[in-house]
Amino acid sequence: MQHTPTVPTEKPRNGLAGLKHWRYDLRSGFTVALISLPFSMGIAITSGAPPICGLVSAIIAGFVLPFLGGSYVTISGPAAGLAPVLFASMITLGQIHLGKGAPESELLAAGYPLVLVAIALAGVVQVILAKLKVARLSAIFPAAAIQGMLAAIGLMIIAKQIPLFMGEKFEGREFWTILAEVPRHLGSMNRPVFILGVGCLAGLFVLTALPGRLLKVLPPPVWVFFAGTLASVFILKLDKRYLIEVPSSIMDGIVLPQFGTVFAHPGLWLALGYVVLTLVLIDGVESLATIAAVDRIDPFRRRSDPDRTLQAMGASNVASSVLGGLTIIPGMVKSTANILGGGRTQWANFYNACFLLMFVLLFSHLINKVPLTVLAAVLVFIGYKLCRPAVWLNVARVGTEQAVIFVITLLVTLTTDLLIGLLAGTAVKLVLNLWLESLWHTSRTGSDSPEPSLSGRFLSLFRNPVTQREFTEGAYHLYLDGSLVCFNLFHVIRELGQLPPDARTVQLHLSSRVPLVDHTTSETLRYFLEEFSGQDQRPKLTIEGWHYMRPLSRHETSPRIALADVAELGLPQRTD
Repeated sequence: MQHTPTVPTEKPRNGLAGLKHWRYDLRSGFTVALISLPFSMGIAITSGAPPICGLVSAIIAGFVLPFLGGSYVTISGPAAGLAPVLFASMITLGQIHLGKGAPESELLAAGYPLVLVAIALAGVVQVILAKLKVARLSAIFPAAAIQGMLAAIGLMIIAKQIPLFMGEKFEGREFWTILAEVPRHLGSMNRPVFILGVGCLAGLFVLTALPGRLLKVLPPPVWVFFAGTLASVFILKLDKRYLIEVPSSIMDGIVLPQFGTVFAHPGLWLALGYVVLTLVLIDGVESLATIAAVDRIDPFRRRSDPDRTLQAMGASNVASSVLGGLTIIPGMVKSTANILGGGRTQWANFYNACFLLMFVLLFSHLINKVPLTVLAAVLVFIGYKLCRPAVWLNVARVGTEQAVIFVITLLVTLTTDLLIGLLAGTAVKLVLNLWLESLWHTSRTGSDSPEPSLSGRFLSLFRNPVTQREFTEGAYHLYLDGSLVCFNLFHVIRELGQLPPDARTVQLHLSSRVPLVDHTTSETLRYFLEEFSGQDQRPKLTIEGWHYMRPLSRHETSPRIALADVAELGLPQRTD
């Protein structure tokens, strides 16, 4: 039986009530600031923006989010996952504005103020979507497609650091072109820069694997950040062109969005709209997935409000873009560090911003001694965590169909962009669901009754599977009929979010006419089983009807199909 940790009786709250925990939040905020410093600058460089812009976004996030609420221990800042999108968007918008023959530096300089306009518009859209309470719609994207997209992001982040590792200027900007260009620079790369970068990266992996009290004081990226900088200053003495450049005054580094340029050039509108759509979808999906993951490790077991979080992210993006900052989303690495550091409320995010602002105002001359290759090592480490072999193996264990979705999403993303990759993976998932439903209906109906039309099966994947609700003597019953897949999962999430206040138990009844429960739904139901465990004044959730279903693999969140028909369909069966 799984042991459930004891939850503290008093749950810290945000706002003025949270100030009573200032000692915990202040200490954790300082630790998080030390992590945010290299992360924010590295993400900005990978995005094609000046390093100071990453720090501006982290500071804005800390000053805005604590007062808008939505989450508790989540630390937000510039998004590593959106760095490839921002870089490509700057190049595209810069080419439309200046022409394709301009050098990369000029394209980035011209494209960044235009991307800031897109970030501001994306923030406005996020606020509107939050007001419409559509955050739960993010569940429509299959888990395997999201994992494939994140793995592709990890690979793209790693590829973008190769020029910084080698101390060389690359002509290629895309994943495949950067890899193809590597052999050409092997003979001319700067060896001290390369050795320092590889040494820092090796140090990150070694420190992460080692237990010890030292790592509890500061995380491995912070130790490597300081060690790499000291090695550069006192041993390698790297040239200035291999170091970060942060202006002595923060005002000198701020780039303002060019709304006037956008309105005056209709040729930018289509490309800008595509950037806004990409930012809204990818930012929203990654943000909501992150806060759900952070909630699971919150020792106080508090649950974030997805819509309020989305609204806070939108407002932060607007504020960040107006002051020249990047997109803002919750960060898993910094949020985990906040929890381990003892942070209890969003005031930790506020203190993190205060410390970052102090670093920029008082120690910019020291920041300018940080080698770019050290930041590249930290970013490669982040990218590796997104695409490490364990991710691939876990997807493969869930089932072959999940591996197909994962790989297709990853390859399409690397070849095109994040939005097309995510949509491609979702389309593959839709086709697989239709195929499984078709096989189930064929075996069930036989020749006596007609099989539902393709359009009927398609629409059934999106309709609300909850057909009946009953509430008697503290027990709330939900009766489900039809496939339970990611495309109609938001209906179930909404139902479980609107339970009667005096419900003591919740029972989901899966009828024998539920042909399919996909991996995304199984994963979400497992989360709700943990969330509604009957403890901490929450109702206890049970699911009846699993005996009608059979998993297609040994994995606990494997897709499930109607048990009676598995043998007839010729699908893989689990061997006990």
